[in-house]
Amino acid sequence: MACVTDESWVALPKMLSERLSLREEEAEEDEPGFFGSESAAYRLEKVFPVYALGIEKPESDPVVVADSSGDPIWDAVREEAKLEAEKEPILSSFLYASILAHDCLEQALGFVLANRLQNPTLLATQLMDIFTNVIMHDRDIQRSVRLDVQAFKERDPACLSYCSALLYLKGYHALQVYRVAHSLWSQGRKVLALALQSRVSEVFGVDIHPASKIGEGVLLDHGTGVVIGETAVIGNRVSLMQGVTLGGTGKEIGDRHPKIGEGALIGASATILGNIKIGRGAMIAACSLVLKDIPPHSMVAGIPAKVIGYVDEKDPSLTMKHDATKEFFENVAVKFRDARSAGGQTSEKSDGST
Repeated sequence: MACVTDESWVALPKMLSERLSLREEEAEEDEPGFFGSESAAYRLEKVFPVYALGIEKPESDPVVVADSSGDPIWDAVREEAKLEAEKEPILSSFLYASILAHDCLEQALGFVLANRLQNPTLLATQLMDIFTNVIMHDRDIQRSVRLDVQAFKERDPACLSYCSALLYLKGYHALQVYRVAHSLWSQGRKVLALALQSRVSEVFGVDIHPASKIGEGVLLDHGTGVVIGETAVIGNRVSLMQGVTLGGTGKEIGDRHPKIGEGALIGASATILGNIKIGRGAMIAACSLVLKDIPPHSMVAGIPAKVIGYVDEKDPSLTMKHDATKEFFENVAVKFRDARSAGGQTSEKSDGST
């Protein structure tokens, strides 16, 4: 099955006229409704989304992928898009162009990202070609794309569906563009990778260096203000809230950014600086400043951050429980009071002995 066909690269006026005539023919021959049984294939050889804008077809050959049947994520995205088009007819053309006109999740994602990042000098057709060529030939990205969207759907209560994550959530968009940019960086195409990083920073307000290493099943909740440095490493199933910074501590070069263990939960506006390790399953409270290694499954808070307890969950990133119980904080307060009392008594004894 080919995701990009020769007939797909058509001029906008021709495409619009053919689409109108096609809809008229379907209205006469098929049952009423945009999603009739005969139009299930959507006649892709005649109709293609409006991103072409009259640009000539690129020189590269069409990308061929395996049959997308049996892909539960893609099946769910398509079904959700159909339902949304029925509920909101004004969005039917948008949903058709973004999802229903495509044969696979990779192509739909490439289309969405290209249209989000395009500008007058970096055309959507060019971006679509870049994204498609990279994603279609990288099975690791194909797997990560699905695990990431599943993470957004399961962990973000504001995410209504897989379809909405694919279409609207900029944290997801920024993460997938990073994956393409990282692949390009690894291929030595560093200038193009940095160009994509720059566009993501401008459009989404998320700055992820393409040389950083990010695992799969990752959630960038909201995404706004997230900064991930060049040598940062993020494990699988990590959740990061808005405003998180994984940065260096100065102008030194080399390995200088944090390493985040699997299943960690990083709260909003937390700042983690330097080549330090955040243990697996750790939880960093919002607005904390972390400058030292954090043990696995520990809870830290403050400026600078200190260990205030330990979490029971193996992967707190999956439960997304940022708040501790009243009993937990009472226990912390009691320990703090006892520690201060013991410290005062010790100092009094030392004063008396002198």
